[in-house]
Amino acid sequence: MSQKIAELRFQREARQLRLVFKDMTTADIPFELLRLDSPSAEVQGHGGQRPTIPTGKETIGILEATPVGHYAVRITFDDGHDSGLFTWTYLKELSEEPEARLARLKA
Repeated sequence: MSQKIAELRFQREARQLRLVFKDMTTADIPFELLRLDSPSAEVQGHGGQRPTIPTGKETIGILEATPVGHYAVRITFDDGHDSGLFTWTYLKELSEEPEARLARLKA
């Protein structure tokens, strides 16, 4: 799969983000995974603190996505969370086996 993302499609009814790569392959990331594994300090941990995995986000929605330069997007979730920048590299990483990654986070 190509590393270069050409387009982001937020599929609200399916509750997933579809990545379209420059070679036209696609990958889907559930909104829940985006929220549970947000790159924010709140989720990843502040300065050595243990990470906090949010709960009850199975039906999370996305209100807005704002491009940040040519390398990332800031996502605003319907629970108010909007910190953390999702870089293209991080989105690509999340798109690899998203269901298994989600299951590990919820275990």
